[in-house]
Amino acid sequence: MSELAGRAEKLDAADELAALRAEFVLDDVVYLDGNSLGALPTGVPGRVEDVVRRQWGELRIRSWDESGWWTAPERIGDRIAPLVGAAPGQIVVGDSTSVNVFKAVVAAVRMARLSGTGEAALRDEVVVDATTFPTDGYIAESAARLTGCTLRPVLPAEVPGVLGPRTAAVLLNHVDYRTGRLHDLPSLTAAVHAAGAVVVWDLCHSAGALPVGLDEHGVDLAVGCTYKYLNGGPGSPAYLYVRHDLQDRFDSPLPGWNSHAEPFGMRPDYEPAPGALRGRVGTPDILSMLALEAALEVWDDVAIESVRTKSLALTDFFLECVSEYVPEGRVESLTPSAHAERGSQVALRCPDAGEVMQRLIARGVVGDFRHPDVLRFGFTPLYVGFGDVERAARVLAEVLG
Repeated sequence: MSELAGRAEKLDAADELAALRAEFVLDDVVYLDGNSLGALPTGVPGRVEDVVRRQWGELRIRSWDESGWWTAPERIGDRIAPLVGAAPGQIVVGDSTSVNVFKAVVAAVRMARLSGTGEAALRDEVVVDATTFPTDGYIAESAARLTGCTLRPVLPAEVPGVLGPRTAAVLLNHVDYRTGRLHDLPSLTAAVHAAGAVVVWDLCHSAGALPVGLDEHGVDLAVGCTYKYLNGGPGSPAYLYVRHDLQDRFDSPLPGWNSHAEPFGMRPDYEPAPGALRGRVGTPDILSMLALEAALEVWDDVAIESVRTKSLALTDFFLECVSEYVPEGRVESLTPSAHAERGSQVALRCPDAGEVMQRLIARGVVGDFRHPDVLRFGFTPLYVGFGDVERAARVLAEVLG
């Protein structure tokens, strides 16, 4: 046994989160793609069967009340809230991340113009992370057109320098999906507020992997998916966070019957529901939403700070193993070495990355590939262990050797 393999055994034996691995459906594969799709929690299949067979099959329409379907969006939102540092009553679950980004950016522009001053009316620029996941860029461009704004893509580090009296809204990613770089949410949020603008954060690659602190840092609006580190399943519904004191000003561009103050009043005029409920649109996707609710039960009694501690230890150990095992010069890490700048993934640049990833998968190490030359490995602390990390680096070295 190598020295690193021996250390992995000791680290796994001391891991306070190690028992959680049994809460997931896993096999002998080293699964390092939870930043794309989380593993299946063991409690989900039985819950989904109950929803289908009993709640839908037997209770039918009664389940909207008797099974709690109607309150699921805000109830599940309150389960997500502690994982992103939010008090109850500020998160509603539903729709996709893309739809929620659209709601949030348009609403952010409208809120920035609500002060009633002449200066507010001149706010006609939306700033977006130039390295963002493509959908966020597409949505931001569309939202800018809809609100009569100009879109200004810049690197996150450049954001403070471009903010000004014309800035209405700023859309940023907490963690870069390619490189795993963690951006400085507190300081960037403060800079946006100092300019009088409204900030929207995309938490897809941070929620469930590290502390976010939405309330602590005064974030205005945030969106995120639930199928990565929250393990909600493919296409599970996303969520929208609206800070308490902004909820009466949140003007959704997609007002639906489900966000009406009297959804069953069937009135022709629209009156938004109070609180975060005005972020709803149409009928909730009950099957996937209740699967998500079951998946979130694995988080009971789990502190997100403990998850972050293990995440950093896993990524540190992986980088150390790669440095020890992989031939020098064969890969280059794109992920920052500083803990304050690292999410829960490691991205390695490799000239033949697509082929290398296919060979890794064939040998039981599953990560993913991003065009043109990036190997991406996601570390989900709830079910990834240090033995997995050592094995992944060793197989990578054998493939590259």
